[in-house]
Amino acid sequence: MRTVTAMALATHLGPTVAVTAVATLLAVAAGVGPGRTALVGLAVLAGQASIGWSNDWLDAGRDAAVARADKPTVQGLVSPARLRAAALAAVVLAVVGSLALGPAPGVLLLGVVAGGWAYNAGLKRTAASMLPYLVAFGLLPAGVVAAAPGTPVAPWWLVAAGALLGGAAHLANVAPDLEDDAATGVRGLPHRLGAAVSALVAAGLLGAASLVLVLGPAGPPSAVGWVALVVAVPALVVAALAGTARFRAAAFPAVMLLTVVDVVLLLVGGGAVQ
Repeated sequence: MRTVTAMALATHLGPTVAVTAVATLLAVAAGVGPGRTALVGLAVLAGQASIGWSNDWLDAGRDAAVARADKPTVQGLVSPARLRAAALAAVVLAVVGSLALGPAPGVLLLGVVAGGWAYNAGLKRTAASMLPYLVAFGLLPAGVVAAAPGTPVAPWWLVAAGALLGGAAHLANVAPDLEDDAATGVRGLPHRLGAAVSALVAAGLLGAASLVLVLGPAGPPSAVGWVALVVAVPALVVAALAGTARFRAAAFPAVMLLTVVDVVLLLVGGGAVQ
């Protein structure tokens, strides 16, 4: 049971569950259909698990060097070799599940997985560290919508909002680990900007994403849309304060929670995502 728990935690459980939930809810909103919606959820879950496991596998040495007590590899609960095997198995499942939805949604959803692996494999150490997040979070809604009957194209505002949320997620996700990363030679975009600037940029991207989701669809904003903007305010505040040590750990959960809430409100409000 300890090994099972450790493997679950090594998927980066919170983000994995959040992204899978967002994809599944978007599939419902897009009218993908029950069976294919379940397949979307499974394909996305496998892809996200492979990204989380590959991250902890590839970073095992770095995590040990800075004694990351939150990492199962550092705690000795799971070996890098087991994570490598699990990551490779999960990516195979992601490929099979994604392509079973059809060529267009399959390629788009696998682009999400490729972005995560590219980040883990080295882009996290460069000034382009945000790029995989922008691309992956933009491709996710495009792939989910394309899984609907007729392979529709996702509206521009949904893809743009996804990309903006991805940028905010990257900056917020790295915030708690800036010092540990720097100690092991990682200098991605947040490290180059610094904690305070990264926090302000993350808040700006988060706010822009919320505005795009509300103002992007045709016609006047709905009442639910205005509720979404109000709900976004606490997450914006937390993201903006992530430059201080007290709020760093809360920034990423706030971004992911807001993303899930936005999709729920989109679904409740009957927003068209095709």
